[in-house]
Amino acid sequence: MPSLEAYRRGLDYSYAPGLFPSLEAMTKRPGAVRRLLLSSRGQSSEGVGKLTELANARHIRVEIADKALSRISGKENCFAAAVFEKQQSALENQDHIVLHHISDQGNLGTILRTALGFGYHDVAIIRPAADVFDPKVVRASMGALFSLRVREYEDFIAYRQEFPAHAAYPFMLDGSAQMDGEAENPLRPCALIFGNEGAGLPSEFQQVGRPVRIPSSAEVDSLNLAIAAAIGMYAFRRK
Repeated sequence: MPSLEAYRRGLDYSYAPGLFPSLEAMTKRPGAVRRLLLSSRGQSSEGVGKLTELANARHIRVEIADKALSRISGKENCFAAAVFEKQQSALENQDHIVLHHISDQGNLGTILRTALGFGYHDVAIIRPAADVFDPKVVRASMGALFSLRVREYEDFIAYRQEFPAHAAYPFMLDGSAQMDGEAENPLRPCALIFGNEGAGLPSEFQQVGRPVRIPSSAEVDSLNLAIAAAIGMYAFRRK
């Protein structure tokens, strides 16, 4: 087997560090898992035992790799990491979460997990953006990545050309409509669009669909992106 490299975007594989993300990879996308890395310190762990059992059943190579795990996770207490092939998925004609130029890995992973929690399975990422396959994103998502259809697009136009019929709801601080009103009876399928952590969505999104704003007090200028996305996803799914 070839030696494993430190993660970089150009690789055709990545790592799912942690027991639960590794378990999600092994159960949700077993065909994509190439190897399972285990810590010598976690051999008595129930989670490691379950992962080993799954790997053996699927004929996946298991290795004790303490140094590699420490390098991949940046932590001393990482007991497992699944090595998986990167796979983008075609989005289905369901409600979409569209992330425009999102740059923070923690935010991206949290939003992926939140999307799955509220029943959204299709996520479009508009470049430039954080690398959805980065181990930090995979870990922050707690393996939710493996239950989602995720696709990257070079720009919003490319996404819109593929899904012109989706009702677009850009979330903007100066959105022309209140979120509560639009979420009361939204058009389906819809695309909930969220912008960069610092800049938000560009002004041209005022001309896209129905720009909405989340009501909040005047004592803060904006909400954290992951929190805003969670509020929006819940509002459009509560019925």
